[in-house]
Amino acid sequence: MRLRPLVMAVAVTSALVVTPAQAAAPAGRVLGYVANNGGGVSVIDTATNAVSTTISDSGSNSPYMAAVAFDGTRGYVTNSQQNTLTVIDTPTNTVDRSIPVGTHPAGVAVAPGGGFAYVTNYLDGTVSVVDTATLTVTATVSVGSNADGVVVTRDGSAVYVTHDVPGPGKVSVIDTTANAVVATIPVGNAATAIAASADGTRMYVVNKGSDSVSAIDVASRTVVGTAAVGFTPHGIALTPNGTRAYVTNSEFDSVSVVDLTTMTELQKIVVGDRPISVALTPDGASAYVTNFNSNTVSIIDTASNTVTGSIAVGQRPVGIAINFVPPAASKLVSGTALLQLRLLGFTVRGLNATLTDKHTGVPVAGQKVVFRTVKGNPLCTATTNSSGKATCDSNVSLLVGLSTLLQGFTASYAGNNEHGGASSHGYITLL
Repeated sequence: MRLRPLVMAVAVTSALVVTPAQAAAPAGRVLGYVANNGGGVSVIDTATNAVSTTISDSGSNSPYMAAVAFDGTRGYVTNSQQNTLTVIDTPTNTVDRSIPVGTHPAGVAVAPGGGFAYVTNYLDGTVSVVDTATLTVTATVSVGSNADGVVVTRDGSAVYVTHDVPGPGKVSVIDTTANAVVATIPVGNAATAIAASADGTRMYVVNKGSDSVSAIDVASRTVVGTAAVGFTPHGIALTPNGTRAYVTNSEFDSVSVVDLTTMTELQKIVVGDRPISVALTPDGASAYVTNFNSNTVSIIDTASNTVTGSIAVGQRPVGIAINFVPPAASKLVSGTALLQLRLLGFTVRGLNATLTDKHTGVPVAGQKVVFRTVKGNPLCTATTNSSGKATCDSNVSLLVGLSTLLQGFTASYAGNNEHGGASSHGYITLL
């Protein structure tokens, strides 16, 4: 097995920012997913620029690429040694499934709307088409040797695949209705990474053997421009406004900033040792670069084009994707409380509710639960313990009324960036 072509494969799918349905809802998080060739996926919270968790992939080693579905609730990582695609539930950052694909999968891209994921199988020269509803491979498309980078057009009608072959490179175009190659576009030598412009009119291909980037017009399927960059380029990411590209130069330990209007290099930014992939935050304010030999991710401020920080991640980081991730769904289950009569009022004992993550069933501790009558009268507030249970007692005025209390209570959790809000109804019985 040739290590270099595999570890240098880059295919990061742009993410569509999903705005929470209600203005008052928790904002969610913008997370970066770093696939480490040495094993596991490091999850970076871009608000703190720290690794918040590490996800073990299906075989606990050799994940190569990372992509996040457009709705932000699924992540997909190719595992080259296991020949699988790991499916991650991103709100909880847990592994849902491992799907067998072809031999030495490298790149992965998700169709607009998230209906299909397309996986390039480097040694098979094929693309696996994965139905994301059933999480099964529904088709395998032969494309040619060393299938590497992959991206889907904005309208979902075509998939562009690069080929990391010595000498003149090419891009295969797959018609997604027929699942067949319908065109081949000549590009530079040893084409690897590919990215699509936000407006869907251009594809930009990194040619690591030519030290260049090719611009492809999607309508005509022809190369309409070429930009020279640094030595042995690998990854590429585009700004949301489509004016610039950030291209990693593996042997120069730098990132080239390319003006996409003139197809000229504006400057080089020094990063870590052997940069491979790059991804931008949804607002375009920051670029994150994986440094294979440094085991780090460099952070670039795109306004000043300077490195503002470095994050330690796993061993030999390769692929990276950044996306808005909504809060995980929560489940709140209320129990039964006891009503005791007292002088000039009532005491409700043992108001309780248990908060868990709806997807995993794991208790959610340290969160505030508010208890009220069914008519909205405040009862008490409690914090969930390690088992996710909140419990409290409440002294209630006679004015609230016995009939109201016997209708039960409402428990509510407002939610935060990690877990969405939830509510439930509980019962009150006479002691």
